[in-house]
Amino acid sequence: MKQWIGISEFVAVAERQSFTKAAKQLGISVAQVSRNIAELEATLAIKLLYRSTRSVSLTEEGQLYLQHCRHLVSSLEEANRTLANLSATPRGLIKLTAPVYYGETHIAPLLHQFLLQYPDTELDVQLTNDKLDLVQGSFDLAIRLGTLEDSSLIARKLASRTQYVVASPAYLQHFGTPTQLATLSQHQCLTGTVGLWRFMQDGKMLTYRPQGRLLCNSGVALRDAALQGLGLVQLPDYYVTDYLADGRLCSVLDAFRQPDDGIWALYPQNRHLSAKVRRLVDFLAVQLQQISDNG
Repeated sequence: MKQWIGISEFVAVAERQSFTKAAKQLGISVAQVSRNIAELEATLAIKLLYRSTRSVSLTEEGQLYLQHCRHLVSSLEEANRTLANLSATPRGLIKLTAPVYYGETHIAPLLHQFLLQYPDTELDVQLTNDKLDLVQGSFDLAIRLGTLEDSSLIARKLASRTQYVVASPAYLQHFGTPTQLATLSQHQCLTGTVGLWRFMQDGKMLTYRPQGRLLCNSGVALRDAALQGLGLVQLPDYYVTDYLADGRLCSVLDAFRQPDDGIWALYPQNRHLSAKVRRLVDFLAVQLQQISDNG
């Protein structure tokens, strides 16, 4: 397409204020750079550059045109990198962070499979429930759970999770089974760090602040407390599915269950998603979806 001729050369010369440096960057001759820019100016019927034997500067029209052309060249380079990444073999270090329990039980086993499948990759994994700063910590990727906060990060949904309110059969036999949200105040509730339980009633999201004898920042500890009959607890499916299946825990208030929320891969928007990170995100999405489909 004739209207594209000279755009890359024009941007390179404008940014480096030198035909010689632009030619070196583009890997072509100075004469070719000059010819292509001259052809661009002829096509536009506008002078973009002032040239002298010692310097190069932009005309007023050239300054305006450069603002638009930079985006064009950047988009073209990004498109080329994307295509190259599709066929590139993942290699090198990937640094990521994930929550402790979900990371140990769901993410880490998949990461080990990824290392076996792609022997040229390396992983630096930090499991923490703290939401680390990805840019400051030089992380390529973060796994986050639930409702995301507004941020400058790019998010891709990998899977969904379901929240359950559960209790042991012994607790329900002794204290009764709650059937309405209003009756929660009559029960012992086991509380995590979030501090609020979320429900859906008549199409509206509701929150309830549970009260009870135990406050703990560990989902495993809260699940154990529920198993021992100390009260009700709201936990995601990956904590309780096996216990619901074998009857050691019972799900209550299912009619008021909030819609499923997400399990997300987050990465900085100002960092190009390299072949290795893109392949890992795709791998996690496929594997987690298979786990979800298999129940």
